[in-house]
Amino acid sequence: MKSVFPIVFAAVAIFCAQLHAAPNILFIYADNLGHGDLGCYGNKEVKTPHLDRLAAEGVRCTDFYVVASTCTVSRGAVLTGRHPLRNGLLHQLVVEENWHGIGLPHRERIMPQYLKDAGYATACFGKWNIGFAPGSRPTERGFDEFLGCRSGNINYFTHTYHGEYDLFRGTEPHHMEGYSGDIFAEAAAEFISRQSAAKRPFFVYLPFNAPHYVSSINMPKGEKPQWQAPDRAFAAYGWNPAETDEKRRYLAVITALDDNVGRVLAALDATGQRENTLVAFISDMGPILRPTHGLGVASAGIYRDGAPSLYEGGIRVPALFRWPGKIPAGSVSKAMLSHLDLLPAFVTAAGAAVPKARILDGRDCLPALTKNATTPHERLFFHLRDAIAVRDGSLKLIRTKAKAEWELYDLATDPSEKHNLTAERPQDVQRLADAITQWQIDLKNDASEPVRYRASKK
Repeated sequence: MKSVFPIVFAAVAIFCAQLHAAPNILFIYADNLGHGDLGCYGNKEVKTPHLDRLAAEGVRCTDFYVVASTCTVSRGAVLTGRHPLRNGLLHQLVVEENWHGIGLPHRERIMPQYLKDAGYATACFGKWNIGFAPGSRPTERGFDEFLGCRSGNINYFTHTYHGEYDLFRGTEPHHMEGYSGDIFAEAAAEFISRQSAAKRPFFVYLPFNAPHYVSSINMPKGEKPQWQAPDRAFAAYGWNPAETDEKRRYLAVITALDDNVGRVLAALDATGQRENTLVAFISDMGPILRPTHGLGVASAGIYRDGAPSLYEGGIRVPALFRWPGKIPAGSVSKAMLSHLDLLPAFVTAAGAAVPKARILDGRDCLPALTKNATTPHERLFFHLRDAIAVRDGSLKLIRTKAKAEWELYDLATDPSEKHNLTAERPQDVQRLADAITQWQIDLKNDASEPVRYRASKK
C-alpha cells in the first residue's frame, strides 16, 4: 500500500503557496477627482456605489497627498516613487511633447520595471501623459501591454487630442469606438481574466482620463465643450443624456467612472482573484475649479482651492485601498501619506526588495494601511513651478510664488487654511523654511536632468 504522505505533503505545499502567493496589484488613478467628489467622502449628490463599497471593504485615507498638482508631474512622481525635482519631470507636457517628447528621463525606473523583475505580467490601460518618444512609451518602460492615449484630456468619445486621433495599442494608433472609460475598463478586465487563467501575478495600472474636463480644442468644430458621459450614467439619476446643467453632467462623469471601477472589480471576483489582489484607488490631484476648466462644479470638500495650487484642495486627494485579510474592512487611516509611497508599498507587497541603488522619496505605507501605524514621514514636501510647501505634523508652510510671503497654517484646527499664523509663530516659519532649504539641497542627490524638448522642423 502506497503512503499517502507525499499526496498530503503536496496538497499542503500547494495550500501554503497559495497563502503566500504574490498578490496581484490593481492601481487605479483618477484624473482631477476632488476630495469632496465621492459619496464615501461625504458627497450627498453623487452616485458612487462601487467606490463607496471599496471604502467599506478596505481603508479610506483622510490625509493622503500628491506632491505636485498637475497631471504630467503627478504621474511621473507616482510611477517613480521620486519627487519631481529628483526624477526630472517638472512640468505639464504641451501638445508636441505628449506626442513626441521624452518626458520622464530614460534613466528613471518605474513601477512595472520593478514588478516585472518580481515575475509580474504588467499592463497600462488609459492616460499616459509622460512622453511618447521612442524609449518613452509604456511598452518600452516595463509594461507588457498598453491601450490608451498618449496625451491628456482627450475627447471621451472620439478619442482626439488637438486634432489628432490619440488612442494607441502598444506604439501604434488603434481605432476603436466607444466611451474611453469603457474601453480602458474592458481592456483591464480582459487582461485580468487572461492572466488569471495563466496563473501569473499581474500588475494593472489603470489611469482613467475621468473626470478631467474636455477643452474646446478637442471638441468638433462649433460644438460646446461639456462633461462627457455615457447615457447610462445620466439614467442612474433619471436625467436625459441631453442634460445641459454642468453640475449634473459632472456628476454623471463621476458615476461613469465609478461604474467602470465596478466593472474591473467584478473581473477580480469572476476570476477568483479578489482575495489575492491589492487594490489602490487615488486621484492624481485635486479638482480644477477655474470656470474654463472645472466649470465650478467639482468639489475639494472643506479644503481650500484646487489644482494646480498647493493649498489643501489641490494636493489632498481621495485614496482607497483594499486587500482582503490584510487591510481591515471599513477602516480609516489618518496617517499623512503620499502617492510616492505606492511604489515601495507595491514592491514590498510583491515580496521584492525595495531598491537601494536608487533614492526613493516614498516610504512603504502598508503598515499605516494594514495596522493603522502612524505616518512613515517626518515631513511631506510639495512643489510645482515656483510654488512650494511643507507639511510637518499638523503645521503647513506654503509660499505660492517665488517672491511671495510665507503662509503658515495649523491643519488640526484650520483645515481650510483660513488663518495665517506667520505673525504669531515666526520660529515655526523659520524652522520649516530651513527644512525646505535643506530638502532642496538633498534633492540634488541621484537626480535626473530634465529633458528639454526640441520640436522637429517640418
